[in-house]
Amino acid sequence: MQPGGDPVLAEALRGVRSVFQPIVEMDTGRVVAYEALARGPVGPLERPDALFAAARGAGRLAELDEACRAAAFRGAVDAGLVAPLTVFVNVEPEVLDTAPLADLVAIAENAPGAVRVVMEITERAIAARPAELLRTVERVRELGWAIAVDDVGAESMSLAFLPLLCPDVVKLDLRLVQERPGPAIAEIMNAVNAYAERSGAVVLAEGIETGQHLAYARGLGATLGQGWLFGRPGPGADPRLPVGELVLPGAGRTTGAIGAVSPFACLPDDVPLRRAPKALLIELSKQLEREAMRLGETCVVAATFQEARHFTVSTTQRYRDLVERTGFVCALGEDLPVEPLPGVRGAHLDAGDPVRGEWDVTVLSPHFSAALLARDLGDEGPDLERTFEYALTYERTTVSRAAQSLLSRVAPRSGQATPAGTAEPRPAATASPAATGLAVGTTTAEVLLRRALEATPSGVTIVDMRLPDQPIVYANEAFRELAGLPSEAILGRNCRLLQSPDTDPGAVARIRAAVAAGQSCRETVLNLRGPDRTPWWNELHLAPVHDADGTVVQYIGVQVDVTARVEAERALVRERDRTSAALARIQELAYTDPLTGLLNRRRLEEQVEAAIWEARARGDSLGLLFVDLDGFKTVNDRFGHAAGDELLQVVARRLRERVRRRDLLARLGGDEFLVALPDLTPETARAEATRVADELTASIRRAVPLSGTEVHVGASIGVSVCPEDGVVFADLLHRADLRMYDRKSATRGVAVRAATARAAAGSAPVPRREPVLP
Repeated sequence: MQPGGDPVLAEALRGVRSVFQPIVEMDTGRVVAYEALARGPVGPLERPDALFAAARGAGRLAELDEACRAAAFRGAVDAGLVAPLTVFVNVEPEVLDTAPLADLVAIAENAPGAVRVVMEITERAIAARPAELLRTVERVRELGWAIAVDDVGAESMSLAFLPLLCPDVVKLDLRLVQERPGPAIAEIMNAVNAYAERSGAVVLAEGIETGQHLAYARGLGATLGQGWLFGRPGPGADPRLPVGELVLPGAGRTTGAIGAVSPFACLPDDVPLRRAPKALLIELSKQLEREAMRLGETCVVAATFQEARHFTVSTTQRYRDLVERTGFVCALGEDLPVEPLPGVRGAHLDAGDPVRGEWDVTVLSPHFSAALLARDLGDEGPDLERTFEYALTYERTTVSRAAQSLLSRVAPRSGQATPAGTAEPRPAATASPAATGLAVGTTTAEVLLRRALEATPSGVTIVDMRLPDQPIVYANEAFRELAGLPSEAILGRNCRLLQSPDTDPGAVARIRAAVAAGQSCRETVLNLRGPDRTPWWNELHLAPVHDADGTVVQYIGVQVDVTARVEAERALVRERDRTSAALARIQELAYTDPLTGLLNRRRLEEQVEAAIWEARARGDSLGLLFVDLDGFKTVNDRFGHAAGDELLQVVARRLRERVRRRDLLARLGGDEFLVALPDLTPETARAEATRVADELTASIRRAVPLSGTEVHVGASIGVSVCPEDGVVFADLLHRADLRMYDRKSATRGVAVRAATARAAAGSAPVPRREPVLP
């Protein structure tokens, strides 16, 4: 027992045992494997959740994990769970890279029969320690064992990593068979079945307790089942169940030194290589990033940046978007920290790493794979003109190997212990208090680090989270200049001393939320400088400092004055807004009639064509009305063009008042107008269009006050209906135009006959073709 340790925990560690739950071939009912489940000795730590929580709290998780695996192997051998049976054994994510396997190999080799092993890895390991996970998978495969990924579907991350881990067995999370099917489950199974079809992997459904669960599991594509319906955990094999053999495909069983090669070296020899300047690679990279955001949470993005200086402000904004939209994002390069920005995993690349000379972007998801793999040719000259040799590939195996090469270099998340035998990550903003050199002391390293912090052009502060009001306990010279205050006015005070009443409350809320959660954050906020309270824009990056227990004890803040950049961006936005307004006005003039404000023929034609497609898709009809004014020329001739323009504006208003909001209205030119009536019922479309035409005719005939008198004009309206009269705008317009002339001719004929009759009776003479005005 460790000195001062918990005696109950120590006793539990010595008494760890395994029970075994059957895994059944659902079609035959044969048991083909057993999963080893850990149990503590009878007492408070018998349940696995309590046992692991106690070990994790005491810092003895690795010891417990080793005891569980040893108990699983010995228990399997003692119970005779040997070939053709298979034993599923779990490995705890937090000790992946240090899990001792040699003793387990010895137990397996000395067993009376061969012990067939499937090592289970839970998705909790995937995002936290991807490099260690890949190394563990490689070690397990070298032993000839198989790999299973557990709880697939509980989080989207497990789906994103399936193509990288290449598991032989996919274990579905129990909620997939126990919950009612829905879109989320369909999306998960779409990804799982796509992977299983490509790789031949076996799908295992957990949590099967009822016949309905069994039916759901089969419907989801699972061939293996586990749950109380088949048998509860016990000390050994269940004699009631017939025995079969688990046949695995050997998915992804290739072994080799993951990370020893670069992504560019993963390209097959027959892939053609092209040459291009960096400027083109930037655009290709952005296109892959857009594809990744379209793919969403089941997508993994891994990229290299050669040097940290290439991770620019523009890159930062794009990668923030990637973090929000995709499942996992990592960026590697010289001097890149463990977390270049919140949510992005990073790592420093040593000078001898071949990836330092590459430009690589990989995008991998269950249904998509693409990679830009490029090698720097070492050109001199402007950065954007540097030449690279590159290939853009969508071949899944190549993309997967390239992504594995990059992820194998990702550093553990800040605050996690580095596994023994691996290199320590380079110091980042989340280094411990001792590493910062700010603890009391006089060593040469501490003095040197203090001098470096004082010399840096960025403002650096440290806040003590253990003291009331979380005061500033360190501020370098650059920060004192940014604040415009001496040390005595800064130290011991909260950082809000810089806040302005105009500081964005949303940014402040996000900062407080991140601090409350112990997370890093980056915001640009408005601050005030010096006694005169001069405003300036501060790009602030906050990173937590953890103690040995993982508690946040300090926050390091890095501040940069970006006032010039923000003002330039705001000026650019203002100019862009003015330009947008001007473009909108130009577009309005291009698509509308300047006199009446109605659409012009070009715009109406576009919108009618779109409405025709919608009507045909829904099975609706559309009516088109061709309106030609009667008597307009007489108004123009008698009162002048200004009066004619005023008359046209009145007619346009009356038309607009009589049609529905979704109807389309345009002026063709002169005294001709068009009205489109979408969403008509096919059986009554022509009657409805004719009714609207009659209403518009009556509205137009009302007297119009003009130049101190009243004038009267009429309208001849032709009607066509889609699809009977055509399914394109031109055909509908032609039919409506012909019917308008028929209507006009008929109206004139009636007027002429009436006038002739009056003349024969001794009344007024035959009128002119245009109506007589007062």
